[in-house]
Amino acid sequence: MGTIDVVLIMAYSVSFICALLLMAALFLYFRRRIRARVISLFMLAAFFFLGAYTVKMAVAFWLRFSSAAGTDAVLASLHSRAWAFAQAGTTFGLIILTMLMYTKRRDLFIVLSDLKKWR
Repeated sequence: MGTIDVVLIMAYSVSFICALLLMAALFLYFRRRIRARVISLFMLAAFFFLGAYTVKMAVAFWLRFSSAAGTDAVLASLHSRAWAFAQAGTTFGLIILTMLMYTKRRDLFIVLSDLKKWR
C-alpha cells in the first residue's frame, strides 16, 4: 500500500466519522422536531444528502481498503453497485437542496399533523 492509499484511507475515515457524528446530531434534531410535529424540508433534504454521503464514504473506504487486498469479480460488481447507489442518493439530495436554495424556499416546513389527512 502506497502513501496515497494511506492518506486516502485516513481522509475517508475522518470524513466517515464526521458524517456519522453529524447524522447522530441530526437524528436528535429530528426527534425534537417530530415531537413538535413540524419538520424543516431543508433539514430533511440535508439529512437525506448526508445519509447518502455517509454511505458513499463507507463505500469509498471499502473500495480503497479492498483494492489493497485484492478483489474478485463478484466483489468488484458489489463495489460498483454500492458506489452507484450512493452516488445516486448524493445527487438526488444535492438536487433537492439546490432547488430549495435557488427558489429561496429554505423555510418550508412539513406539519406532521396534516399528514394524517392524506391517508
